[in-house]
Amino acid sequence: MKPETREKLRGVSVATLCSALYKRGLRNQTIQDVRPVRAKGRNMVGPAFTLRYMPAREDRNPMSVFRDPKHPQRLAIETCPEGHVLVMDSRKDPRAASAGDILITRLMARGGAGVVTDGGFRDSMVIGELDIPAYHNRPSSPTNLTLHEAIDINVPIGCGDVAVFPGDVVVGDDDSVIIIPAEIADEIANEAVEMTAYEDFVVERVKAGHTIIGLYPATDEANLSLFAEWRAANGR
Repeated sequence: MKPETREKLRGVSVATLCSALYKRGLRNQTIQDVRPVRAKGRNMVGPAFTLRYMPAREDRNPMSVFRDPKHPQRLAIETCPEGHVLVMDSRKDPRAASAGDILITRLMARGGAGVVTDGGFRDSMVIGELDIPAYHNRPSSPTNLTLHEAIDINVPIGCGDVAVFPGDVVVGDDDSVIIIPAEIADEIANEAVEMTAYEDFVVERVKAGHTIIGLYPATDEANLSLFAEWRAANGR
């Protein structure tokens, strides 16, 4: 993704991105029932690199499978490109962990931009202390082998009821995570920056006691003139 697009997406909320995507008919891009392990106060942004889990079968998932250097879970951690977000399809089942603190620490050390699962993380308190943004459903102590088998790397997946294709742009804030189709990421970022500027102007006006009628949305042309003056004064 373009560096300027990444930078723009770092400064806009998932809520604003939802609205920009909704205008284009995309209504199901926010990953459901996933939240930050710990709020970071900054956005996670990066292309998606995916890992898919399937239901575990006991004869295929003894602890010894982790000795295989090509085990898909381990391999995903070791091959996720720098600046990408690892997105895991854990079948919306947090009863067994998608990963733990050692793997997420390794992902961070390799330059990963973040990690998302619609399942749970073990050692979540430790993961929350790491610098890397991490999102999950809830803490989960059992190893992934209990219920999940890592089966595919960097293929289309579903995560929290959202289709995620490798290379899609992933944005997470302190509320939630959204998936932006790669081919429209640049235009969505540009629009979201414009929307954010106007929303910041609106908040100032509302705090000053002004009505939202004619202001939000901007149906009164006088407000657009005031907005232009505000942007010039604030360098927006």
